[in-house]
Amino acid sequence: MKHFRKLLLVVLVVLVAGWGLNHLFQRLSATSTPRTSQSAKKTTTNSTTQAEAKTINWRKPSESKPYPNLKQHPNAWLDVNTTRQRVYIKDGQHVLYTMYCSTGTGKKNGTPTGTYHIQSERGTFFYNQSSGEGARYWVSWKDHGIYLFHSVPTDQDGHYIKKEAEELGKSAASHGCVRLSVADAKWVYETVPYGMKVVIHS
Repeated sequence: MKHFRKLLLVVLVVLVAGWGLNHLFQRLSATSTPRTSQSAKKTTTNSTTQAEAKTINWRKPSESKPYPNLKQHPNAWLDVNTTRQRVYIKDGQHVLYTMYCSTGTGKKNGTPTGTYHIQSERGTFFYNQSSGEGARYWVSWKDHGIYLFHSVPTDQDGHYIKKEAEELGKSAASHGCVRLSVADAKWVYETVPYGMKVVIHS
C-alpha cells in the first residue's frame, strides 16, 4: 500500500510538472508572437521609408550631398547614360555626383551619341514655338544652341510642365536635349566650364 501511494504521488508530481511546463511554453509562445510582428512591421516601415526616399523631386538636387567642387577636379567630365537616364559627373572613372535626367527618344528626337564638349552658348531661359516647350538654365553641348542641358520643360510663360517633369529619371521624354532637375540644371549653367567633355551613350 505504501509503495502504491508513493507511486501515485510520483505520477501526480510528474503530471503537475508536465502541465506547468506546457503552460509555460504556451505563455512564452504567446508573448513572442507580437515581437515577431513588430519586427516585421519595422522592416516594412523601413522599406517604405527607403522607397519614399527614392522619390525623384524634379525641383531639387538629385543627391543630398553637395555638388562637386570642379576647381578641385579640373579633369571632370559628364557621362550621360541614355539607358539609365542618368548623368554622372566623373573624374576619370570615379563618380563624383549622379543626376537624374531625361534624354531624347526615337529616330527623330533621339539624343545623339558620341563625344562632345560644352560650347559657349548658355542662358537662363528659352522657349521653342514649334515644340511648345521651353526650359530654364540651358547650356549647349552640340550644334551651338540645338542640343542642350536644361531644366525640365516649361510653357511659354516659364511655368514648369508637371506631367513632363515627372518623367525625369524614369524615361526618355525630350526632343534630343538632356533634361535635368531645376537645381541640377542651374548648377550646370552656373558651374560647368566651357570645353568640358560630354560623352553620350546607351
